[in-house]
Amino acid sequence: MSEVSPGAIRKMEDKKEKNEVGNSLPYSRGLDVASFFDNLFEGVQIIDFDWRYVYLNEAALVHAKRSFDELRGRTMEEMYPGIGQTEVFGAMKLCMDERVPQHIVNLFTYPDGSTGWFDLRVNPVDAGILVFTIDITKEKRKEEELRMIKEDLSMTLECMAEGVVTTDMRGIVTRMNLAAESLTGWIKEEWRGRHIDELLAFISAKTGLQVKHPVELILSGGLRIGLANDTVLITKLGDRIPIASSGAPLRDAEGNIRGVVMVIKDMKDEYELGAMLNHSQKMEAIGRLSGGIAHDFNNLLSVITGYADLILFDGPEDCPFRDELSEIRSAAYSAAMLTKQLLAFSRKQVLAPKLLNLNDIVNKMAELLRRLIGEDVDFRVKLGTNLESVMFDAGQLEQILMNLAVNARDAMPSGGKLLFETANVDLDEEYARKHADAQPGPHVMLAISDTGFGMTPEVREKIFDPFFTTKELGRGTGLGLSTVYGIVKQSGGNIWVYSEPGKGTTFKVYIPVANRSRLIEQDSEGGRQIPSGTETILVAEDEDSVRKVVVRILKQGGYNTLDASNANEAIEICRTYEGVIDLLLTDVILPGKGGKELSGAIKAMRPDIRVVFMSGYTDNAIVHHGVLDEGVAFIEKPISPKALLEKIAEYKMR
Repeated sequence: MSEVSPGAIRKMEDKKEKNEVGNSLPYSRGLDVASFFDNLFEGVQIIDFDWRYVYLNEAALVHAKRSFDELRGRTMEEMYPGIGQTEVFGAMKLCMDERVPQHIVNLFTYPDGSTGWFDLRVNPVDAGILVFTIDITKEKRKEEELRMIKEDLSMTLECMAEGVVTTDMRGIVTRMNLAAESLTGWIKEEWRGRHIDELLAFISAKTGLQVKHPVELILSGGLRIGLANDTVLITKLGDRIPIASSGAPLRDAEGNIRGVVMVIKDMKDEYELGAMLNHSQKMEAIGRLSGGIAHDFNNLLSVITGYADLILFDGPEDCPFRDELSEIRSAAYSAAMLTKQLLAFSRKQVLAPKLLNLNDIVNKMAELLRRLIGEDVDFRVKLGTNLESVMFDAGQLEQILMNLAVNARDAMPSGGKLLFETANVDLDEEYARKHADAQPGPHVMLAISDTGFGMTPEVREKIFDPFFTTKELGRGTGLGLSTVYGIVKQSGGNIWVYSEPGKGTTFKVYIPVANRSRLIEQDSEGGRQIPSGTETILVAEDEDSVRKVVVRILKQGGYNTLDASNANEAIEICRTYEGVIDLLLTDVILPGKGGKELSGAIKAMRPDIRVVFMSGYTDNAIVHHGVLDEGVAFIEKPISPKALLEKIAEYKMR
């Protein structure tokens, strides 16, 4: 190996010496290679077999962050301690030893801690190795910025509550976020690579006819579109979900359409809230009408009863029409009772609220109610401890107890069980949002549960309408429950009914606590934390909207979730799921097998699994009905996030 003088290395002033360096490169005999290298954009280094720097052009010196005087004759390890342990040195050594060209993209760390990205090509030469370097730091940083933007966008899409679906120009689905998968029922392994027509269908709720697919419209017209408000999505399982949807073309840098993006929103909750609002407004309108009729009717009855009484009391004893007048008077007073019920429904009766304890009224009425409902009904009372006081008309509260007890008795003609309960409860914002006119905050609950016929959804919708009755002709006026509704509403409370055919009925009356703020208690920093966990929980619930909110609550609490819409699905998940399932959260009443049967079937497969039941019936009513055994873990609907997570945490501690 020829020696190169320091002066020639440093300044390259001697033509002969420059060419000696250049002649060490292949295919360079007779060329002024060093001068050529000095003008290159790429960095060029020549390193000898002792790992000493022989030559660096101007670009390489910039990359090295050193002057040539600093590097001249020094080894790489001297200048960059620890470089011998790096990946880039390994590539250089392989080229030096094996005489085989190498290519590597490397993140280099300088002695001062700064970094830079370089694209290196290492070639063997007579003097050692020739290293070409290109600084790609800016490009790499742009790549990283784009990667982070893409990752942020992807995370944003996955966190959206609305479903997002994208396709290519052929209509092949390229993406569905988690919300879209949950909404449609398709998972990634199923939708990947399939045409959107195979996965999503839309119909008109008004006509029942299929709607032209929005993707086809967007691809053909290149315009943003929105589907009509009455559009219904047909899911994988054939369920029909009301939606709001919009779509737009995706374009490339030149503006050419390369695909479609659709945003689909589940409107089921909004439609249900709208229906509740319409029902509330209808009840309000009927109430105003009923109040007006009752007022006018009372005036007429006053005339009838007044004259009847005058004739009966002041007329002669041998009046030939005395019996007829007595019947007229009796009928008029019966009619007056009906108008009183109409006034109660219309919330126009005069109330005399006072501070009272619900337990006192229930205890007072218990014996009377026992005689009223008969011996064939097993009547029980479970009163809450430390019950808060409420402002309520005692007489009207007795009327509520009487009407609900009579209604329960009539639903159990062959006998059954009737349970009255009281408890302190906190209604959260979620409950208030889903129940028209309900206010969040502390309430006292009165629950009346029976084991009677139960009600269909169609009957439940009309149950508080005045004059609506399912009883045979002559057995009811249809004003009992509407009277209860009016009293509760006029007193600032709320009433909710949970019932299924053949499963009995629970009425829950919520009355605001007296002399306390109705604000929901907020969890403050340093206060009691809502419990969380990481276990796997299987949720079995047939109502889609309930199942979704429960799953969402559990996920926000850190839990891994699996969900099923019926017992058979839950059993199949337990059979095929390879991981540990720590807890089963199941509705008591499910299509096919009930929650109790499901629990037994799953425990046979997974003996260590814990079980928590949930139901719209109260805890004691469930035991009272004989559906569950006493002492089981149980949570009442409506479910609040705090109550659910606390119940799960409480049961895990057992």
